[in-house]
Amino acid sequence: MTDARSTVLVVDDTSDNLALMRDLLKPLYRTLFATNGEQALKLAAAAKSPQLILLDIMMPEMDGYEVCRRLKANPETADIPVIFLTAKSQPEDERRGLETGAVDYVTKPISPPILLARVKNHLFIKSAQDALKRQNEQLESLVAERTRDLAETKAATIFAMSSLAETRDNETGNHIRRTQHYVRALAMALRKHPRFTDELTEDNIKLMYSSAPLHDIGKVGVPDSILLKPGPLDEDEWVTMRKHAIYGRDAIMAAEKMLSQESTFLRYAREIAYGHHEKWDGSGYPHGLKGDEIPVSARLMAVADVYDALISRRVYKPPFPHEKAVAIIAEGRGTHFDPDMAETFLEINDEFRSIALKFGDEETAGNGADSRSQHCDRRGGRR
Repeated sequence: MTDARSTVLVVDDTSDNLALMRDLLKPLYRTLFATNGEQALKLAAAAKSPQLILLDIMMPEMDGYEVCRRLKANPETADIPVIFLTAKSQPEDERRGLETGAVDYVTKPISPPILLARVKNHLFIKSAQDALKRQNEQLESLVAERTRDLAETKAATIFAMSSLAETRDNETGNHIRRTQHYVRALAMALRKHPRFTDELTEDNIKLMYSSAPLHDIGKVGVPDSILLKPGPLDEDEWVTMRKHAIYGRDAIMAAEKMLSQESTFLRYAREIAYGHHEKWDGSGYPHGLKGDEIPVSARLMAVADVYDALISRRVYKPPFPHEKAVAIIAEGRGTHFDPDMAETFLEINDEFRSIALKFGDEETAGNGADSRSQHCDRRGGRR
């Protein structure tokens, strides 16, 4: 692993010492020479840096200790092993040299066989360390690539499952995308709010964004005769329709039980699926949760889902203009919606409009956006 291609930098201000090291090392290694600290630092940081440095201590202007400290402080040269080669032979000198980062300490006058053996050994160690570092970098790259593949596969699978549920309800994949982005936009705007700063970390917002498409996965359990009914639902039908939140929660809980450890992603998916129809004043379903009893993730989805339902075409209503949707959400502050979330929505409602336009469906009709999203809260024809 160490051959003539290894490069050794010798740093010494005495020409006789340099000549001696040239004669000793040149038959085995490429050699570089510096007569002072500044020159040594430049050669060490050059594009073709040495694999090992033999460094004298007693030099004018910048001694070897300082050169070593600077080498170790520079990320580009920190990994180059340094062997002090010096006439300073006291134990405290050797201790100081090793504490500055040197891998070895050889006193003059040198024994050529011993010095060559130490040079060879440290070059071997350096070569092995470099090989291990390259192997780790390759492994990290493979792990990162595999992680990206798994994340993309998970996202595609979630989207396919969610689209299946939405398709049964005459909704589109763009409804899923819009609500995802609404949730993230609202969460990002709230992340520094004192009520939400602990929950809305960057990582948690990413997980909420990823789990949001599963908000209505429970629709797969609702009969088509109810799910696709064009008019208002009667009381019995409404009871059945509201069960989709429970169906979604139970399906996700079943997935959670299959895992050996808790999944924050699935927890958010469960919270959203079960709780996004709850209302701030306790009049929602399926459990009648009130205020902060409703998970933050579900409260975010409540705003996102209602906004998209309002601007979207249903079989029993045309899409509402963006301005009307904003007014309805403003009216629901403190009753339907968390008041701070509703207030923040009002501040960033133009961002919601932009998301709606970006992921709009074919039937926009100048209403800010339009999807064939048929929201399930429709007992009276409007949520």
